[in-house]
Amino acid sequence: MPMNLSQTRVIDPILSTVTIGFRNPALVGDLLFPRVSVTLRAGKIIEFGKESFQLVNTKRAPGAAVMQIALGYEGNPFVLDQHSLSGKVPLEHMEEASKGPGIDLGRRASTTALEIILLGTEYEQASLARNPATYLPSHTVALTGTDKWTDASTDPLTSLDPGREAVRSRIGRYPNTLMLGPAAFNAAKNNPKVTDKLKYTTSDSVTKEMLAAQWNIKSVHVGEAIWMEEDGTPHDIWGNDAILAYVPENGATKETPAFGLTYVLQGCPCVEIPHINNETKSWVFPVVYERKPVVVGQAAGYLIQGAA
Repeated sequence: MPMNLSQTRVIDPILSTVTIGFRNPALVGDLLFPRVSVTLRAGKIIEFGKESFQLVNTKRAPGAAVMQIALGYEGNPFVLDQHSLSGKVPLEHMEEASKGPGIDLGRRASTTALEIILLGTEYEQASLARNPATYLPSHTVALTGTDKWTDASTDPLTSLDPGREAVRSRIGRYPNTLMLGPAAFNAAKNNPKVTDKLKYTTSDSVTKEMLAAQWNIKSVHVGEAIWMEEDGTPHDIWGNDAILAYVPENGATKETPAFGLTYVLQGCPCVEIPHINNETKSWVFPVVYERKPVVVGQAAGYLIQGAA
């Protein structure tokens, strides 16, 4: 009987623990698209309808049949993408490091490879969240001119109200997460209407937590990560946009209503057993991450393009 992939892949348990627990604080995409562990590389997205908001006559007479409702249905298919990158450490460097004070080049090689893979995941999540086609037509707005948060006549503290109400009117609850690009965050915290309202606080500057309290949103996150072109030109992955969304608060599952999720193959990310490449005379540490960010609830998100 031929072996399946799970039987043929050999995992390094110690280094895999390192990669699974690794978290780069600059990467915030998983806070908008929480990870959900799946056991299959393909499946269907569980989508939710409006059943919870319908008024149903639940009154039952003796002997009568009990009313029944459908709680959800299988939606669009998804297929996990496999991303793999190996960290390479020359044998000479490994030998020198073994004589030093606790230098673990294998761990560094694994976490560096993972960080590169996760940066790609962040880019994919942000691209999905910043694309107007991701949302319902009435759940996007592009700010221009004096509507931008950089304009002194605009009040960022009230500009989220239309988006908050748009989400609530569709899913029955307000969005609890706001994702900001750095330019949008700076525009909001430096806007004179904001600073004037918060000038009597004890903080020297406006913080994410202070803005969250004013916006009545549980969490405000700033996407600080950048990507660079080959010539070194940097770009903010989250641009200058603002994204409102409802994110599961008590842990995401495949069946949890949400704006977006990141389906991750169980056990990923992982490090396969390191091996020596005789051609390059190096230790090789292969890192594998199989995942797919998906939007599972268009109505649970709202996009503000060009906030700054």
